[in-house]
Amino acid sequence: MPLFFALGVDFLHRLPHAIGMYIRKTKTKTLDDGEAYFTYRLVESVREGQQVKQRTLLNLGKDFAIEPQYWPLLTARIEQLLQDAQAQQVEVFTLADEIGVLLETAAQRYSRLIVHKLAQPLEPPTADYQRVDINRVDAVESRSIGTETLALHAVDQLQVEQKLTALGFNGVDRAAVLGSIIGRMVSPGSESHTHQWLQSCSALGELLDHDFGSTSLTRLYKVSDQLLKHQSALEGFLADQEQTLFDLNRCIVLYDLTNTYFEGQCAGNPKAQFGRSKEKRSDCPLVTLGLVLDGDGFPLGSQVFPGNASEPATLKTLLEGLQGKNPLATPKPVIILDAGIASADNIAWLVKHAYRYIVVSRERQVKDPREQDSALLIRDTGRSQVRVYRDLDADSGEIRLYCYSEQKAKKEHAIRNRFHERLEAALTQLQAGLSQKGTVKNYVKILERIGRLREKNSRVAQDYQIDVTPDAAHKNAVAIAWQRQAPSAEKDRQCGVYCLRSNMPNWSEEQLWTTYVMLTEIEATFRSLKTELGLRPVYHQKEDRVTGHLFITLLAYHLVHTLRHQLKLKGIHLSWDSIRTLMSTQQRVTLILPTDAQTLIYLRTTTRAEVQQQEIYAALGIKADPLGKRKTSVSCKKSVVPTDSG
Repeated sequence: MPLFFALGVDFLHRLPHAIGMYIRKTKTKTLDDGEAYFTYRLVESVREGQQVKQRTLLNLGKDFAIEPQYWPLLTARIEQLLQDAQAQQVEVFTLADEIGVLLETAAQRYSRLIVHKLAQPLEPPTADYQRVDINRVDAVESRSIGTETLALHAVDQLQVEQKLTALGFNGVDRAAVLGSIIGRMVSPGSESHTHQWLQSCSALGELLDHDFGSTSLTRLYKVSDQLLKHQSALEGFLADQEQTLFDLNRCIVLYDLTNTYFEGQCAGNPKAQFGRSKEKRSDCPLVTLGLVLDGDGFPLGSQVFPGNASEPATLKTLLEGLQGKNPLATPKPVIILDAGIASADNIAWLVKHAYRYIVVSRERQVKDPREQDSALLIRDTGRSQVRVYRDLDADSGEIRLYCYSEQKAKKEHAIRNRFHERLEAALTQLQAGLSQKGTVKNYVKILERIGRLREKNSRVAQDYQIDVTPDAAHKNAVAIAWQRQAPSAEKDRQCGVYCLRSNMPNWSEEQLWTTYVMLTEIEATFRSLKTELGLRPVYHQKEDRVTGHLFITLLAYHLVHTLRHQLKLKGIHLSWDSIRTLMSTQQRVTLILPTDAQTLIYLRTTTRAEVQQQEIYAALGIKADPLGKRKTSVSCKKSVVPTDSG
């Protein structure tokens, strides 16, 4: 009430025209059980000749929660926003006040919905000339539309909406599902972030003809739970759709694991466990994601494991799960595994179940192809070479392909040098501290510090002989000496050398190596999931919500990879982050045009696609402006009849 008397009465008196809008509360019953409830409508009284008629402008639904004493103020502000071009810039409510923010937000939203509802599409051949006061022209409601248009194209290609309908999702829930998935593609974040983005930043609602202003945050959580119940069906369906669209290479299956960390302790989630974090967040509990890709990088299946899961133990679980979805090729595909998963037990299981495989050997010392006379040069880019040497293991019948990659050697050398420099710098600092005040000198503590340094730099720690000299009483250290041992040089020489194992003796050296390097595709997928699609960190605490968060990210990746696969075929090799940034400048905007005929024209339009945006649209076969221009005219001197609310 204080807000109404302080602002409302004064504001109502400042309106240039009589108020013809009011909110009507109507009692109704459900069709199912006849239970009574109230609905709310925004109604307008208009005079047509000698008659006064009421027409419903908007159905506000049953969840309309603004108290009745504020209704006149709300409807007055809506009418002002519609009839006054400068009203958008006028601060009517005290926005520091909670009620003021609520009323202004509602008024802005409902006025936009009225404009959209009354809008009529413009036919391009029709000329429409108006005299406009350019000093009062305004632009409002700017919303991103470029990336959303791409995402919906992939949704249509994969027939996601049809599948959701078949799974029992109603229209409102389908919109919430697409909002969650596309939000993860366009503006990754938590469900709370996605909810705000859908309501305030994106034109996705226009593209779907859905008002996300009426979608609650709770509904986003609800549809996440629903999606998780259909995970197997959706993954199998998408794999089939992608195969139909692109005739994919399902003769190759790539498998690997990654993990992501939680914000919070997740005490109630049994899968939240401490383990080796690939983001170096060992202070946080983790959850592990296992992912199977086909040879073209499309996901075939996924499963969430505890954060401390043993990598080798997950392979059997996931491959057996894929058999039920039946996306695998016949005969069974070639399985590509990194060394972390290529345990003896897993290889034995693959052989037992008639899988062909190419895996990275766990052997520490392998033959160097540079020392073999019969080694082959299978790749030479001018900047990097790859040499391989083929051998046969007589006991197992396996092929051993010993490989040396210059590019891999340079990368591993750089990593080793970084660890060397870090360890030696830390040892130098410890040594210098022995002669300085206020630093650690205790012999036992110095040994503990060196132990932690060895653990932190385990990649090169064994290369060093480190000696600590104590004083006569063995209380304090007086000297620290270190020396790189001779085997370190041999380890440097082994950089870039690795061994592949395979049970396919008929494959050539080049076939084996080029097939193995497909494993880099899964690494690229994990990078995209984490850095481009918001896989990390996880803010949820419940197990199902955590799994739902990961699954929505994977669904977003299906759409992203569908788009990027087509763009690559057209010679456009951009990352998703680059595509998203490029498309973000295309916006949907409303122009408010005051005319000399005392009307306001609301022109909803899309900014023209720029050259690079046009190239992407053309490569995908998409119309650059799927919505076109829409026009609403509002009279600024409309004849209205004041009416009591209620």
